[in-house]
Amino acid sequence: MKEYTNYFLKGIAVGVANIIPGVSGGTIALITGIFERLINAIKSFDITAARLFFTGKWKAFAEKTDFYFLLTLFVGIALAIIALARVFDYLFRDYPVYIWSYFFGLVLASIYFVAKTIDRWNFVVILMFVLGTAFAVFVSLINPAAENSNFWYLFLCGIVAICSMILPGLSGSFVLILMGNYQLVAIQAINNHELSILIPVALGAIIGLIAFSHLLSWVFKKYKNPTIAVLTGFILGSLNVLWPWKTAEYLKNSAGDLVIKHGHKIVARYASILPPQYDKVFWIAVVIMVLGILSITILELLAGKEAEDLV
Repeated sequence: MKEYTNYFLKGIAVGVANIIPGVSGGTIALITGIFERLINAIKSFDITAARLFFTGKWKAFAEKTDFYFLLTLFVGIALAIIALARVFDYLFRDYPVYIWSYFFGLVLASIYFVAKTIDRWNFVVILMFVLGTAFAVFVSLINPAAENSNFWYLFLCGIVAICSMILPGLSGSFVLILMGNYQLVAIQAINNHELSILIPVALGAIIGLIAFSHLLSWVFKKYKNPTIAVLTGFILGSLNVLWPWKTAEYLKNSAGDLVIKHGHKIVARYASILPPQYDKVFWIAVVIMVLGILSITILELLAGKEAEDLV
């Protein structure tokens, strides 16, 4: 029970990350120590697993697919996404500097803890780290597309977003912004239970998750150090999106008018700036940022202690 409660809580953390533009659920999975197990479990859904399932060999199916681990984790993820969609809509609207500060500290600290898992740094590893950082920065500066509710475009959004969600440093929610459908999918469809939007996205996510997990698992096993290096670069490059003090550029339609959804303007991209003034808001934000750093540090210390206890 303790083990699966732990997975459930980690699932909630991954779900929280996935609903926030700029924060990667894969980053949380990586720093909480479940990333590789998650990828391998998803990869195990193949023809053999399907045969075990449809012939009623439930126990063998559960063992092959690590089913109870996945079930516990995804229940936590789903619960977090459903429960927190409205909460984060409120926080980003009324307390943007504070919420961005916490996640900036969270992700900033994770760079060190992820990078330290690299066994050996060499030219190739350093190069992959630099390329990963450059790619993430480039993605964060791309102009977003317009909103599109076409079935096949939503299906594609599901594939691309889920692949981004499981890659540390790349935010599935932010990719949805770039594709023009973040407000439509992550806020409107979830809050209003619009199945016509959610079903094609979910289908794309399932297919993309299974297909991409095979590739990622192979790369992770064969080129572990370069892979972790490029993922660390992704995380570092994503800090540009998480910087608490920034000005927003809002999404406009083809006529040049602001796009309004549920009374809110949709953020297309952010431009980072220096804090406008060093007042009470600034210092509260700094304290919250430190809390984000401490959250990851404590999590890592507890994970290390748990690993020592198991040994």
